[in-house]
Amino acid sequence: MRLVDLSHSVSMHTPGWVGYPSMKISYFQRHATHGIVSQFIETPLHVSTHMDAEMHVVSGGSDMASVPLDRLVGEGVIVDVSDVVDDFAVITPEMITRKVEVKRGDILIYHTGWWRYYNEAPLEDEVRYFCRHPGGTRRLAEWIAEMQFAWTGVDTASADMPMNTSIRYKRPDIAREYARRTGRDPEVEYPEQDLFVMHHVPFRAGVLHVENVGGDIAQVLNRRCTIGAFPWKFRGGEASICRVVAFLDE
Repeated sequence: MRLVDLSHSVSMHTPGWVGYPSMKISYFQRHATHGIVSQFIETPLHVSTHMDAEMHVVSGGSDMASVPLDRLVGEGVIVDVSDVVDDFAVITPEMITRKVEVKRGDILIYHTGWWRYYNEAPLEDEVRYFCRHPGGTRRLAEWIAEMQFAWTGVDTASADMPMNTSIRYKRPDIAREYARRTGRDPEVEYPEQDLFVMHHVPFRAGVLHVENVGGDIAQVLNRRCTIGAFPWKFRGGEASICRVVAFLDE
């Protein structure tokens, strides 16, 4: 069996989502003074490769500790849609299903190629990664809920298309750029009640997601295999940094 890491690393350089603080790392014990090394980390949970819990968007929703192991690990597919997406592209179910057979209850990871723009990646571009990535809208969200996937993952900063998130308010210059490039007004195209629809609709159906998938994902495209996500068993946690692994029988 070969294991392929689909996770980004974490460090003091790891960026938080738009408007979120970065991770802070410090030492409170050093070899010279204590004989051992101990570190302290202060971090938002939505950094690097991470899984969101229901309670992130659903009042009264379940926490990270409630996600059963048999839902975190199972059969799934890693689908490459990078040839049909670009800045601000809307990902549709057909982009996924025409590449690989997808089954109800699968773990589904879809690859846009945006991991290449992540921190310390080959084409690092933080603005493009966080503010111009492809993403889903209501149509993809409802399909994911209908398919009852175990969970989904994507190699972008959010499962939602950026103009369907608060980025359009936090970065009005990006919203103006989108309007110039597309000729569409994001305020009209994406009503406020639909903001973060890729979170709200699947999560209410019990389908969580992992964002910022990366690592060696390019090695395992368009194939079926066992996939696992390993977040903290975090009681009361609304998200968790996690490790994502593909298990290949070769």
